[in-house]
Amino acid sequence: MSNLDLNDSRLVKLYQNGDDEAFRVLVERHKDRIFTTIYLIVKEKYVAEDLLQDTFIKAVKTIKEGRYNEEGKFLPWILRIAHNLAIDHFRKGKRYPTIVMDDGVNLMDKLNFVDPSMEDDHIKKEIKVKLKQYIKDLPKAQKQVLIMRHFLDMSFQEIADATNVSINTALGRMRYALINLRKKMEKNSEVYDNKFYP
Repeated sequence: MSNLDLNDSRLVKLYQNGDDEAFRVLVERHKDRIFTTIYLIVKEKYVAEDLLQDTFIKAVKTIKEGRYNEEGKFLPWILRIAHNLAIDHFRKGKRYPTIVMDDGVNLMDKLNFVDPSMEDDHIKKEIKVKLKQYIKDLPKAQKQVLIMRHFLDMSFQEIADATNVSINTALGRMRYALINLRKKMEKNSEVYDNKFYP
């Protein structure tokens, strides 16, 4: 039987036993789907191609080190690697987005500080640090949707496709992410506009 006829699980086992051709079959079988997943996030062909290569490099390393244990679920596993690498690409050095709450209020405009004598640049830096921490502390699924929507300007349909959930689930995660951000700010007394909390 040719490697082309084998399922993913068998190909991974062959590769673990030294058959490099088995991994080449996996690459050819899934590269288009993985590339599309990355491209939906980064929206730049050359960046997506680089991240596709990084995805396979990371997969090879994980398998070679004996840490692969997905039990026949190679594609979802490698898609998660691709998705995480694409998101990480934007966490490095990207601008902070304009995050608009349900009521149309810009979140950045509502993060206020007690000391009015602080210089504007310092205030902006403090706001970014606090917002970054609040986003980092969100549950993973909520954080992903918020980053994809507001950092990457993805539509909810694109988010649903990239994360393999329904559009309603993506919308729900976004809603809870914004609710949790409000709670965090309220808890730390950083928002003083009563209209901001209906």
